[in-house]
Amino acid sequence: MLFKLSLTGIKSRFKDYLVLFSGLVMATAIFYMFEALATNNSFIKANSTFSLAPFVFQFGSVLLAIITFVYILYANSFLLSMRKRDYGLFMMLGAKSGKLGQLIFLETVAIGALSLVIGLFVGIGLTALVGGLLIQRLNTTAAHFNAFYLPAMLVTVIFFLILFVLAALLNQRVLRKTPVLALLKSAAQPIHVQVNPIKTVIQIIFGLACLVVGYITMHVIGTLQILGIAVALVTIVLGTYLVFNSLFTWLLTRLKRHENFASRGLNNFTLAQLNFRIFDYNRMLAMVTLLFALALGAITTGMGFQKNIRLFTESAPYDVILHDPTAKVNQAAAKIKVKQQAHYTYKVTGTTVYFVRDQFDAQPIYAQKPWQKKQVTAEYQLIAGKQMTAQSPLRWQSSLQALLLPQDSEKTITLVDQAAFTQINATTHQLTTLVTHDFFANLAAIKRVTQLDQQQNKAPINYSMGTTKYDAYQMMNGLLSSFEFMGFFLGVAFLAMLASCLMFKILSGAASDRLRYRMLDKIGTRQRLLRGAIAKEIGVLFLLPGVVGVVHVLFGLQMFTTTSLLPNAYHDLWLPFLIFLVLYGLYYLLTVKLYQNIVLKK
Repeated sequence: MLFKLSLTGIKSRFKDYLVLFSGLVMATAIFYMFEALATNNSFIKANSTFSLAPFVFQFGSVLLAIITFVYILYANSFLLSMRKRDYGLFMMLGAKSGKLGQLIFLETVAIGALSLVIGLFVGIGLTALVGGLLIQRLNTTAAHFNAFYLPAMLVTVIFFLILFVLAALLNQRVLRKTPVLALLKSAAQPIHVQVNPIKTVIQIIFGLACLVVGYITMHVIGTLQILGIAVALVTIVLGTYLVFNSLFTWLLTRLKRHENFASRGLNNFTLAQLNFRIFDYNRMLAMVTLLFALALGAITTGMGFQKNIRLFTESAPYDVILHDPTAKVNQAAAKIKVKQQAHYTYKVTGTTVYFVRDQFDAQPIYAQKPWQKKQVTAEYQLIAGKQMTAQSPLRWQSSLQALLLPQDSEKTITLVDQAAFTQINATTHQLTTLVTHDFFANLAAIKRVTQLDQQQNKAPINYSMGTTKYDAYQMMNGLLSSFEFMGFFLGVAFLAMLASCLMFKILSGAASDRLRYRMLDKIGTRQRLLRGAIAKEIGVLFLLPGVVGVVHVLFGLQMFTTTSLLPNAYHDLWLPFLIFLVLYGLYYLLTVKLYQNIVLKK
């Protein structure tokens, strides 16, 4: 009987539940995708270029889990608020609170289980799509990759079931402590709070001060580190709430007193609508603003990390390094459009590698400069053989060691003249360095030559990470492309959560608002004005979190520029902002349309 009642309750408000489903389904799908990409050990071991990606996606899973936990707790209160009146009626008819508690538990878990099942199916599709795109971006193979991965599915199911059970238990607790009359009247009771002008001004000043402290802290995050993150988190969350709780209230009061504005069209009615649930909206808008900033920030930084691939790639001095190249290797290298080429000979005896000094006079090498504070990538400078002394500030010895095969890379470098080199009783090896006109234009040929050189010398695939542009490209492309995908889909997940919170909060009051709009219609108000009033009311609720969220992101990017994680964080900022705002705008239009269909329906 209880199960039948719970299903009936869900069916009666299925359209309302669909709004929350969108956030839950998207969170489940993206969580599964992150886990599937992070924990597929067979795929990771078979693709060395993907070796750094699991750490990125596991980090994304943790972030998503934290935000999802907060979202479910917040959405949980919405689910309960929709059914409070029904539960109150059941209690009036003699139902016991214990039985109603079981009913709430079943409804909450049923909604969670349904969203979990749908989310897993969506997640498998997303994993196949994103995995394919990531494999293509990394120029690797799809060996052992499977969108359906049972361990990831088990982790997802266990995590979300625990969250839904916790939410159900919280709902039971709230119901038992709420009087029957409060349950019956919960949807129609505005929160009356006496506004104290002095208190409001103090809140505005304190809220803005908290935001300023938070923004300054993010600018000096490199110095404060973990403490800075904690301070910024507390001050920005507190400041956001205080600004909305005071500034929004003050703004409405001022607009209502402005006769020219209030008396124009249906503005007075719109202001009254907003004022009816003002304090409920303030809490919700603060939550949505933080999710907005997280979503936009995730997409912006994700796309910013992708731009850094070229920066780190170009920092390496050489495009290709060849060791004792064979005719086959030289034939493949001939397809590369070379700008500069150098050949060196060396011999290895015991723990020493001997080079001919004169060869470096004729063909200087790139030696690494001493590392400077706030330096993002390694910097190199040409150095001739005569300058290669112990007194040289350039790290020419370590730079030479980095050009050698792994078995020789830690041996002592010694420079000798040609006569002494000839006297050394050891095999002569050849070392060739290539610099191209355009690395990315020659990427396919460079990849082929590098693979042939590694196969010939039986070297590990990642034996000289960062020595050549190709090595740097492989390493940073795997890492930063993973950050790009993680950031984008975290942003999409956060956007779905914030939009579902905002949409549901607005739409949950539509049923009671229908009577007010019907009265306006009966006294002759034109449909165009009614639709305009709805668009303005909802527009304010979407615009305020958007504006404050954008400000949060603009200051938040300072964390990445000052720590050199994203040196060009503000470059081409319009693109991620445009993508996100278009998606946000679509949610706004959908909310307006749904609200109009409810309140203006004949």
